Amino acid sequence: MVRRALREGTRRDRDEVLVRRLRREEPGAAESLVQEYGERVYRLAFRITGNPQDAEEVAQDALWTAARKIGTFKGESAFGSWLYRITANTAYQKLRARRGRDHAEISWEVLLPHFDGNGHHAEPVEDWSGKVEEPILHRELRDVLSSAVEALPTDYRTAFLLHDVEGMPNREIAKSLGISLPAVKSRVHRSRLFLRQRLGRYLTVA
Repeated sequence: MVRRALREGTRRDRDEVLVRRLRREEPGAAESLVQEYGERVYRLAFRITGNPQDAEEVAQDALWTAARKIGTFKGESAFGSWLYRITANTAYQKLRARRGRDHAEISWEVLLPHFDGNGHHAEPVEDWSGKVEEPILHRELRDVLSSAVEALPTDYRTAFLLHDVEGMPNREIAKSLGISLPAVKSRVHRSRLFLRQRLGRYLTVA
């Protein structure tokens, strides 16, 4: 915990210096932004768009927008969160332009256990949690999880990635995606259930 706090403190210090340099339009400030955040911005863009070329364009646009609009950064949230919000918005716009916005919903009925007429589980329930510790399954599990994330509807995948992967607070996700706070919580929760279900199916037969 102490090491994590030190890392977070170092990150904040570096970000504060970077923000000051960007505000002053110092030479090399934009290059420092790319060096500090370029890889992470690209990774988030790729996770949302699922396309290397689109992700590259999104990353470039997001970084350029952040440098150009640094004056709008109020410091109310972490600089990284602000940048990720720009990235998510840019990636979302790219998806809309590419194939239209995906409004697919994940039904609760699909996610919840199946019961018979007497209220008993219609399918056997197996405790597969111990299997995740098997080293041989680690690589396969990562592949299965990646495929399951890709199978999520776009709206759900974006909310899940921002929350569980990038650590963005729900309120910032809601503001970034232009949806309500309850909608964010619902999408993240259903996404988790969906992914657990997919992993459960795999580990049951593994």
